[in-house]
Parts: sequence; C-alpha cells; structure tokens
Amino acid sequence: MSEPRLSLSGERFTAVYRLTATAADVEARARAICLEQTVEFPAALIPNEAIRAQIVGTLAEILPCSGSGSGDEDAHGFEVSIRYPVEAAGRELTQLLNVLFGNVALQPGVRLLRIELPPALLRHYRGPRFGIAGLRQRLGVADRPLLCTALKPMGLSPSALAELAYRLARGGIDLIKDDHGLSDQTFCRFDERVSRCAEAVARANQETGRASLYLPNVTAPADEIAARAARACGSGAGGLLLCPGLTGLDGLRRLAADDQLGLPILSHPALLGGLSLGPRQGIAHGLLFGTLVRLAGADATIFPSFGGRFAFTASECQEIAAAARMPLDGLPPIWPVPAGGMRLEQVPELVRFYGHDSMLLIGGDLHAEGDLAARCQAFLSLVEQTPKQTPND
Repeated sequence: MSEPRLSLSGERFTAVYRLTATAADVEARARAICLEQTVEFPAALIPNEAIRAQIVGTLAEILPCSGSGSGDEDAHGFEVSIRYPVEAAGRELTQLLNVLFGNVALQPGVRLLRIELPPALLRHYRGPRFGIAGLRQRLGVADRPLLCTALKPMGLSPSALAELAYRLARGGIDLIKDDHGLSDQTFCRFDERVSRCAEAVARANQETGRASLYLPNVTAPADEIAARAARACGSGAGGLLLCPGLTGLDGLRRLAADDQLGLPILSHPALLGGLSLGPRQGIAHGLLFGTLVRLAGADATIFPSFGGRFAFTASECQEIAAAARMPLDGLPPIWPVPAGGMRLEQVPELVRFYGHDSMLLIGGDLHAEGDLAARCQAFLSLVEQTPKQTPND
C-alpha cells in the first residue's frame, strides 16, 4: 500500500529565539533547530521531499541582537525567526510548547523570546474566562488597581486562617488567596480550610456590601486537581490559585476551560523562575509569565516585581505587564500581579509603573504594625489616591 500523500495547509506560526553563537555558526545552529523541533531526524535521511518541504521548520530571518553580546568577542546574540507548520502543533497546548521549545530547551545558548500565532492555532485556545474586564465586573471595582493578599504563615489552623480571611475582607482587600504553600497538610486540611475561609469572606461581604473573593490553592497531584477545584467551588470559593510550574500549563488550561467551575484563576510563579532567569537560556519573561499563562487561561499572573526580594528587573516586569495586556486575537487581557515582598510605601510607585489595570499583591507587610484593619485601609487609600496615568508598558 502506498503512503498517503502529505498535504498540509501551508500556514505557519513563528518562534523567535535568541541564539548565542558566532556569526560563522549561527545559520547552521538555526537550521539544526528547524529539524530538532519538528522531525528530529538527519536532513539527509528524510525519506521524501514532502516532509522536507511541509513539516521541517523554515528559517525566516537572522538578526544580530544589538548590545547583547555574550562577553566573548567571538560569540554574540542573534535573533532567529523560525516558522513551523500549524499542523505540527495540532490542537494541544502541550504539543505547541513541545514544538516551540521542547528539545532545544536542553541546549545551551538558546532562549525563546517571542511567538506569533495565527488564528488557525489560537482558535484552539479559549484563554482567560474573565480577564481584566470580567474580574472588574465580578468585584464591582470600576477604575482602580485591585488589592490582593495571601493567607499566611503556614502553620496556622483552618479556623485561624478563616479569621484572618474575614479581617482582610472586612479591611477592603479584593482578592484573598491561599499562600501557595498551603495544600492539604495534616495541620491544615484542604476541605476544612476552604470551607471555613469561604464562609468567613462571604460573611464579611454581607457586612460590608463588597464582593471580596477567596481563592484557595488547588495545586495538587494531577489526578486530584479537578476534584479539589470542584470541592472549592461547591464550598463557595470565589476563584482558584494554581501553580502551573508545578502542575503544567495544561493543568491550568483544563481548569480554565471547565464550565462547571466558571471561576477566575490566579497563576502563581512557583518553579517557573528556573525557566526564565538566565539571559541566554529558557523563556523570555513576557512570553512565559504573560503570553503563555494567558493562552492557558489564567485571568491574572503573579510575578516578582522589581524592588522586592527577587531578581526581576524593571524592564523584565514591564515586559510581563505588556504581554499580559497586549492584543492577542480576541483573548481578553489579563491582570499583571506584581508581588514578592512589596511594601505599602511602594504602592504609589507601583501604580504609576503598572497602571490602574494591575493587581497589587502585598503579603507580610500588611501585618507589620499590628493593626491589620488600618493597614488594609491604608493600602486601599494609596491605590485610590494615586492619579491615573498611562502605565510604563
């Protein structure tokens, strides 16, 4: 029986990589990626011209990266654009990621900078259910940054965390999430914590007239995520927290697409940092924390802001915020959530930098002076009093 004739659409998507290579070697390295990320097969042994012409990635452009040399006078940075057939990615997020960066993630001197996806691919991804506009509507907050905090520290009982959640909601915090370290530990079981905290926030909302949301952490073993999310929804949770670095981005996509849940999802960056920190390795900050989590369905993306206890620079944070909110073929823009040791005194600067369509996450500093209610009110006053202006994105 003869092999069926290969006949693809010819439509392609683009990945832009930064390669650290010499000028003499960069084209050969780029063409090797074209093969590695598709057929993973020696070019000379490809069995027919149809596979070579339709499946193998095509090298579109090589440009030098200005001011981004490696420090070695013989090795420099180049931006390399490679185009892959849309059919190679199929309709699965897992396979799209595999084509973009699967094997070459193992090679030194390769960083995935940007992607350009045509409608033929984007139509497979629902993306965020709420995004910026939808979450504003759900919270009844029209025109200011949102306030977010975490229930901590680990070691408090479910009843103690519920009392804390009540006080935070009474104080005016919009989103009260589990700390990402809260799971289903023996000292703080998931079901009891979620039930008590959801009830506490609902009680506070009845008293204040606000619509604060409690978001439990549903990061869990793969076969337990959906069940925990369903129980959280049934207990009255207002949203969900997930760590896609721990569960995989497709775990996030599955939750976001579940119409039985229909809850906003906050993406936490645990374990993702290792994919982004090296300037010549991994995935660019905006693509990882902005575009990819948005494609997977997050409504808001937490990342460590400059000025905190982590190493992200202002330009990297700007890149994330821009990717979270830039036009993406109809997918709603999502909330950038700068975090990581932020303090109340930084709030005006953060609002000016990120703009009003941002969610500010302050954790431990709310507890710094003992009067939690006063600190929450100060947080709210600071975001309300900072003049609205165009953000640096």
